[in-house]
Amino acid sequence: MKKNKEKTEETMKNTRENCHDKACPIHGTLSVRGRVFQGKVIRKFPKRVVIEFERTVYVRKYERYSNYKTRIHARLPLCMDKEINVGDYIKIQECRPLSKIVHFVVINKVEATKK
Repeated sequence: MKKNKEKTEETMKNTRENCHDKACPIHGTLSVRGRVFQGKVIRKFPKRVVIEFERTVYVRKYERYSNYKTRIHARLPLCMDKEINVGDYIKIQECRPLSKIVHFVVINKVEATKK
């Protein structure tokens, strides 16, 4: 347990030193507020990820439930770039609008890809 804790503290120190991203909620000045979502990463870009999650919505007309998939674009801070890959399960939180389609930022990784 102690070895894992030491490794995580060590990597956090390294990322703090290397992260000069203003749009990072941990090391930068970006404030987060509002809604929090968890989803699977389906696409990864240099500074952005796309997550997808399923939600159940009640359709009044048919008195049934229907499943819908929602896709959200989120900013990927430079310090988390190497640890988050396609297929991972991550948590994102709302922030100020960063671009036309990006209104969320990645907070942390919940679960890695199962191989």
